[in-house]
Amino acid sequence: MGHLMETKIYRADGAPPNPAAIQAAAEVIRGGGLAAFPTETVYGLGADALRPEAAKKIYEAKGRPSDNPLIVHIAEFSDMEKIARGLPEAAKKLSDAFWPGPLTMVVKKSALVPYETTGGLETVAVRMPGHPAALALIRESGRLIAAPSANTSGRPSPTLAAHVAEDLGGKIPVILDGGEVGIGIESTIVDLTETPPMILRPGFVTEGMLEEVIGPVKMDPGTLASDSAIRPKAPGMRYRHYAPYAELTVVDGDREQVIAKMNALTRKMQAEGKKVGILASDETLPRYGGDVRKSLGAGDDGEEIARRLYRVFREFDASGVDIIYSESVPAAGIGRAVRNRLLKAAGQRVIDAGETSGGSECV
Repeated sequence: MGHLMETKIYRADGAPPNPAAIQAAAEVIRGGGLAAFPTETVYGLGADALRPEAAKKIYEAKGRPSDNPLIVHIAEFSDMEKIARGLPEAAKKLSDAFWPGPLTMVVKKSALVPYETTGGLETVAVRMPGHPAALALIRESGRLIAAPSANTSGRPSPTLAAHVAEDLGGKIPVILDGGEVGIGIESTIVDLTETPPMILRPGFVTEGMLEEVIGPVKMDPGTLASDSAIRPKAPGMRYRHYAPYAELTVVDGDREQVIAKMNALTRKMQAEGKKVGILASDETLPRYGGDVRKSLGAGDDGEEIARRLYRVFREFDASGVDIIYSESVPAAGIGRAVRNRLLKAAGQRVIDAGETSGGSECV
């Protein structure tokens, strides 16, 4: 583990963000160290993308498997031209349409990018974040910044600086606090080395939005499969991820059946002495039992649900529930990305509310 260091937290909200805060973090990055910073999606844990030992420090702090590629954060499109080989035309079109913003593109890497950053792959994942503090940090440091989410591996991604401090306090020298993030789930990842391009991770930028700009794209079948035998192509999507401590089960189906099923399961678990958490929408929350009830927002507001998801997972952790039952999220628009995160957090435990399991549910 090594000894704990002091973690300094600087306020970096506002545009332009506090220059002293940006300078302090930039100095750490230039020195080969780690700095956590806000982006519009989730908080990132950054280090110099072109220094192999900096990538190793990220893996150590997160306790993360090192076959998991890091996303390289840039501030100018010309940065991408340096780190990619044979950049496809689609990259420029997508950057014009969505950058700075929550889209990551996978392209062939140039010799500049160390394998430590790409998880041993010949491709590199690149994004230009849409957050003033992130862009200021990249520019001020004069470096490209490799950054996964700033959490312990497997925990819910951080949407507040306090989440970063909870996981990484004492392990990294600096955290830039930009307040609550705007989107709340990680960027869409599209692989441009495939024809047609393939979405490896759904996010705020949807399949439809991409197709308007570059024509047909396909979805990696592993991203929404409830069958864990279908392996997603993006290594980061292989592990149980984004997860609260309590065992999470997603209940799918017709609204009335879902409510009845979740309440029956709740009573059964409470009879066994378990503390039960319920995750539902504003509309249905009052109809549930359970010990701790949390709303994800209005059932039809995918963006609000995305923003709240990880924060609610951490609130459940703090409440000490043993088990969580969650309503499902319709897979339309950003809902597809939220559903993907929910299924990953549940380790693919999904129950169909319409199915009766041999009478054991006669509560």
